[in-house]
Amino acid sequence: MKILNKNRQIFSTRNLSLIVFMTSISLASNYAMFWILNVKLMDLFVFISGYMMGLIPGMIVGVLIWLVYGTLNPYGFNVIILAATCTCETFYAIAGWLSSKLNLYSDINFLEEPLEKEAWLINLKFGVIGFFATFFYDLLTNIVSTVIVGLSPIMAIISGAPFSIAHEVSNFSFFFFGCSPLIRAVKRFALIGR
Repeated sequence: MKILNKNRQIFSTRNLSLIVFMTSISLASNYAMFWILNVKLMDLFVFISGYMMGLIPGMIVGVLIWLVYGTLNPYGFNVIILAATCTCETFYAIAGWLSSKLNLYSDINFLEEPLEKEAWLINLKFGVIGFFATFFYDLLTNIVSTVIVGLSPIMAIISGAPFSIAHEVSNFSFFFFGCSPLIRAVKRFALIGR
């Protein structure tokens, strides 16, 4: 019975609306930023989804985004890369969910701006988490991308390095500057109508 109640919470109207919302704003930002290679707000939105709604809804957001963006991608479509990106995007949901479970941000009142010193440290933690989640995402997706064309995994690391660096640095910045305000905004949004 406890599992049934947990499933009802995961697929509550609130969570379903947030899943649709986070997926749609992520897709809109992806298409708006498609011309900047490997610089997307998508990973931040998936992380926030895992943080705010839990592991399963966060993973659903990541997979839904890639099912749309990976299929209708301005740079082309490959089913193996789509499977890899869908799978690896869940790293961000897992990182968000774990950050929530470890109470990374819960000790600050989300209705107030945190003190400057507290905010800087929390944002640094979010930035580091975003950087490492992106590092593992890039490592695995670059290996898959080069292996399907017949290159060695070491070539994946070498040929993907410029794209990985852009992705990791941009995600560090997005997580550093974006996590705290987005968490506060989603928490405020979730209170509307209560």
